[in-house]
Amino acid sequence: MNTQRARKALGAYGETLAARRLAEAGLTILERNWRCGRTGEIDIVARDGDVLVICEVKTRRAGPFEHPMAAVTPQKAERLRGLAEHWIHTHGGAPPGGVRIDVVGVVLPRRGAAVVEHARGVA
Repeated sequence: MNTQRARKALGAYGETLAARRLAEAGLTILERNWRCGRTGEIDIVARDGDVLVICEVKTRRAGPFEHPMAAVTPQKAERLRGLAEHWIHTHGGAPPGGVRIDVVGVVLPRRGAAVVEHARGVA
């Protein structure tokens, strides 16, 4: 398997684990991998009560690199806010509870269960 396909499969697996964690926490998954032309993609769009949640998922294999959540830079957060605006515009307006941006970090160790962390309201 080439590196790009392997990375894509790793990301998809992480997103599946993240969606499961969010659902277990009581969120309703509205969409996964929502694309907005060339602007980008929202990994998971969910609802937490009357709050719209835009969720970025970062998946890494265990190793000597930064934690996956550290990959959400201020620039990435700004892009997510813009994508959230596009999503709201194409889906009938803002929800009464507003919008929250969350990050789910998934670390896959060599052995054992994945470590899934959910950070609410990061941006």
